[in-house]
Amino acid sequence: MKPMTLNVDLNDLYAFQALVTFRSFKAAAEAIHLSQPALSRRIDKLETSLGVRLFERTTRRVSLTMAGRSFAPRAQQILKDLESAIADVGDVNPHRTGLVTVACVPSAAYYFMPKVIAQFQLHYPRVRIKLIDSSAGDVYDAVISGQADFGLSFTGAPQPDVRFLPLVDEAYVAVCPRDHPLAGRKSLGWREFYSWPYVWLDKTSGNRNLLDQALTGIVPEKPSVCETRHVTTLLGMVEAGLGIAAVPGMAMPKAGHPFLATIPLNEPTVRRTVGIVKRTGQELPHLAGELEAMIIAINASEGQANDR
Repeated sequence: MKPMTLNVDLNDLYAFQALVTFRSFKAAAEAIHLSQPALSRRIDKLETSLGVRLFERTTRRVSLTMAGRSFAPRAQQILKDLESAIADVGDVNPHRTGLVTVACVPSAAYYFMPKVIAQFQLHYPRVRIKLIDSSAGDVYDAVISGQADFGLSFTGAPQPDVRFLPLVDEAYVAVCPRDHPLAGRKSLGWREFYSWPYVWLDKTSGNRNLLDQALTGIVPEKPSVCETRHVTTLLGMVEAGLGIAAVPGMAMPKAGHPFLATIPLNEPTVRRTVGIVKRTGQELPHLAGELEAMIIAINASEGQANDR
């Protein structure tokens, strides 16, 4: 029996991946340095070779067909596997190029990544790191879909498609301006917290969902002054004097904030565990594995330093 042959090359797959990402022929063509007609020809060639239509095209938008949605993660994995195989040939050296994509909640990006990226760049100066900083749910989705090599998030509802490696267990703290009447307090209960003007996270936030579950039965005396999606925005609202807030401890600078003070929250103390998120059964590409190892090593060394 004669084996089936497909007239597909890597350029076709890169063109497909670009169009999946940008959903625009103009933006995708610019991203991979092609003219729009050349990009269109590559997509047409790929569709002809596969015998299916991968995109629905209208004058306003480009969207994936059912076949396109099925093919997209497989094409992405093919390209990742190939890039990983090429990277793994030969000894580790500073001339390697590549891309490592990490999805992370913003507080974890702020806490973990600056020092890790700085160290990683010393070993691999030509490797780019892309951070997808988003909500906890989006981090899990990015890891499961293959959009990110791995993620940094906190524990939520168990998911069969991911595994979680815990790194840091931390408590939520209250944050207020340094000239606020609460500044300098040794602790603050949640009921008293809610008696002050406060800013809060909206229901799309993973932190908000975790706090709502932990604080069942504690009803605020009044609604929040405003709601935001991200902790970083929340801190900006506090700094502007709009109210106090509750944030994960790692969202605050280790050396202290120049304008904000933190107060331990109790009654009850609410904690979360932050760690690395990977797809079940996934073996990371070499460069992503190197970055993951640095995160684990740096976190462990800082944990030992804090214990002294």
